[in-house]
Amino acid sequence: MSTFDHRNSVPLRSDSSDGFAAPPIIPANDLQHVAHLFQRIGLGRFVKPVPPRLVWAVYVFVNSFISIALLALLAVVTRVPLIFPSLGPTAYLLFFSPRSEASTPRNTLFGHAIGLICGYAAYRLMGMPAAITAPHAGFNWYRIVAAALSLAATGALMILFNASHPPAGATTLIVSLGIITRPTDLIIIEAAVVLLIFQAFYLNRLAGVSYPRWRYASR
Repeated sequence: MSTFDHRNSVPLRSDSSDGFAAPPIIPANDLQHVAHLFQRIGLGRFVKPVPPRLVWAVYVFVNSFISIALLALLAVVTRVPLIFPSLGPTAYLLFFSPRSEASTPRNTLFGHAIGLICGYAAYRLMGMPAAITAPHAGFNWYRIVAAALSLAATGALMILFNASHPPAGATTLIVSLGIITRPTDLIIIEAAVVLLIFQAFYLNRLAGVSYPRWRYASR
């Protein structure tokens, strides 16, 4: 019979011999909170015979579906574009590894903000017009430089501000390539990130994860 075991966890970082002191190994994700959620909703005895990885997949599927569906429904009702591609990997990260530093509200919010700022700055720096969306304009040297510059700046600033959030790399490319460039849309994107964080907070807390309001205490 399959059981949930913290040994299925994935560490944030392993020790190394390169002369740098490695931080303590902290599970970024595990199956215990998944088991806890199914116990709380009265389905614990039904999932015990099921392979843990399958249960985990169902957990991520359901939570990701709920999060994006709610944002999409809100977008339809308000006629505000609250859905954009990099929300997908953000939702996956928030539910697959809620205990990782990259999944905290701070890193998620700051990471996307950095991506938006760097993407817009690179887009304008290359002399492309503001507030014009041109997803089918094709590639040219201006867009190539803007994309490379925005991604490089986003990665560097996330390191400098200790706000790593990988999906922000997609956010900055969406802007620097001219897919979304209107300043009002950039604000809406960040608002959508805030809504997704709220959903992740309550869904993860429901599952028993001590998901932080802002960031985890120093590890």
